[in-house]
Amino acid sequence: MAQNRTGYPSDGSDEEWALCAPYLVLLREDARQRVYRLRSGFNAVRYLGKAGCGWRMVPNDVPPWPVVQQQTQRWIKAGCFERLAHDLREVLRVAAGREAQPTAVILASRTGQSTPSSGERAGYTGPMAAQAAAAHGLKLEVIKLSLARRGFVLLPRRWLVERSFGWAARFASSLAGLHGLAFACLRLRSFLDAGS
Repeated sequence: MAQNRTGYPSDGSDEEWALCAPYLVLLREDARQRVYRLRSGFNAVRYLGKAGCGWRMVPNDVPPWPVVQQQTQRWIKAGCFERLAHDLREVLRVAAGREAQPTAVILASRTGQSTPSSGERAGYTGPMAAQAAAAHGLKLEVIKLSLARRGFVLLPRRWLVERSFGWAARFASSLAGLHGLAFACLRLRSFLDAGS
């Protein structure tokens, strides 16, 4: 690996690394099998996510792509990115004067083709969905897209989902397993901006 590397815009700052490192260390930094610095691998996967390129297209001055891919799969399997994003969300909520845990969740569905053998579908509306939500102490409220087809209508809270998808799209959200990374990186920036 080149020693005179100048970095990329997707690289994490020292402050971001200080927050991320405790979540990403699965082995001691001085473990015999560790050949590359963990931060270099994290910056490589950030590059991949931000650029939307394939594994084989990571730059040559970061760890080799198979190393980056294997380490990323370990992080994903261990839930590292999801835990980081979860904890940052809680801290940001408390800093904003809100409860650490949200009291609502916003879901969006995407239409996908099913097979003839896929069986009956339970949707978001109707008594079965409402009863299932109530069994968990939840109140189900469905904002139907059909309301927006009568001209421009700002649907309550639906814009939050679209905004989040827009943010995640900047991080090549089509790469499976990297959604947690994308949201952790977005929350890192929010966390650091809130502290300054």
